[in-house]
Amino acid sequence: MRKHYSYLIIIAFTWVLSSCEYTLEPQPVDLLTDELVLNEPKDVANVEVGLYNAFRDIMPSTIIAGDFTADNLTHNGTFSQYRELGNKNITSANASAAALWQSIYSTVYISNFILEKLPTITGVSTTERNRVTGAAHFLRGYAYFIALHSFGGVPEVLTTAIETNRNIPRASVSDINQLIIDDYTAALGKLPDVAPNAGYSSNYAVRAALAKFYLYSKNWAQAETYATQVISSNKYTLEPSFKNLVLKDFTNESIFEVGYTITDDPGTDNNLGLNSLFQGRREIIPSNQVVVALASAESGDRYSSITFNSANLAGTDNGWSVAKYGTPDQDNNNIVVIRLGEMYLIRAEARANQGKITGTGSAAEDINVLRTRANAPTITSATQNQMITLVEQERRYELAFEGHRWYDIVRTDRAAQIMPVFNSNWKDTYNVWPIPQREIQNNPALADNQNPGY
Repeated sequence: MRKHYSYLIIIAFTWVLSSCEYTLEPQPVDLLTDELVLNEPKDVANVEVGLYNAFRDIMPSTIIAGDFTADNLTHNGTFSQYRELGNKNITSANASAAALWQSIYSTVYISNFILEKLPTITGVSTTERNRVTGAAHFLRGYAYFIALHSFGGVPEVLTTAIETNRNIPRASVSDINQLIIDDYTAALGKLPDVAPNAGYSSNYAVRAALAKFYLYSKNWAQAETYATQVISSNKYTLEPSFKNLVLKDFTNESIFEVGYTITDDPGTDNNLGLNSLFQGRREIIPSNQVVVALASAESGDRYSSITFNSANLAGTDNGWSVAKYGTPDQDNNNIVVIRLGEMYLIRAEARANQGKITGTGSAAEDINVLRTRANAPTITSATQNQMITLVEQERRYELAFEGHRWYDIVRTDRAAQIMPVFNSNWKDTYNVWPIPQREIQNNPALADNQNPGY
């Protein structure tokens, strides 16, 4: 690989093919980067690995965004970026926001590279060409989905051309939504129905992502349809014990998850490694509110998402820890992107909003599947409004520390009711994260276009 200087204004892109790197302070925009090589068929596999490596970097930051911006986690340490999140005093210089932005656009960049370059390479089998093209569309679409719901409208970067990427304005929410659906549509049918393991893209992973997309878009019928396709496929089965989801990687219900090795496991990183933050440094701990929720009868066995050690009791430390995300020598260091349990929750919410409350084919039926697994009491009756609230609570029990809570309460317009009770500093500004200040400084098209309140 020969090296060159690239001034990528829109994206703070840094990629090393063989490893993932998390940094407390994101790399500057002026970068010396390795040029991606895709000149002949033997290069395809390496670039495909690079795409998954880049995407993996998105997920730890998404866990932080989804659970820490909301009320599932609280600050217990010294790092300023996490103090801001804990105190609900988030600034445009926040390193967590910058890290998420950087990882999103690294994934976008490599996806664009593949989509531009792969069609020019002869001698690649149709199966491999379709699989890698499908993965590029799927992962770019999912990266933009996270970007949209974390930052609002973002630059729509569809090329690797440096000059073009130097000055791209924020696209509208509708434009990014269209890009996401176009990417998912392009991916569907090109991938294997079920991947060799859940660490790779598949057609059913795309269908699951479509169910999530339509849930967020409040297209209840489509959300129910795609969730049902995944559930009814019988390609995935619920784990018999919820605790397996906490303690094991690549479970039977995992549709798509990001895997790590002993050399790039996020638990080994002192700054953004989840195991280090949750257990080693104890920089971030479960909030008292989520502990109470998970300890309730309705949560049942999902209490296993947290652990208690009285030796940790001191000062602001309540002694509780997130039980997920272990060290490299443990079998729970992966991050689940989508699993079957979420499909039942998506279908339950979609059904509840269509008035399908109890009985066959209802929200209660889906919730009771998860409650039965968790040894929690089942639902027998509820009004529509009660069921919608029950689904919200069920998502908190089932998906705690998987990066959903903030996105859930914002998309359902519930943040204004929930968050000020948790922290009096909360304001509507925090319904989205700030566009990182460095990106605004380096991209003229983003000048004077920060999210309101930052």
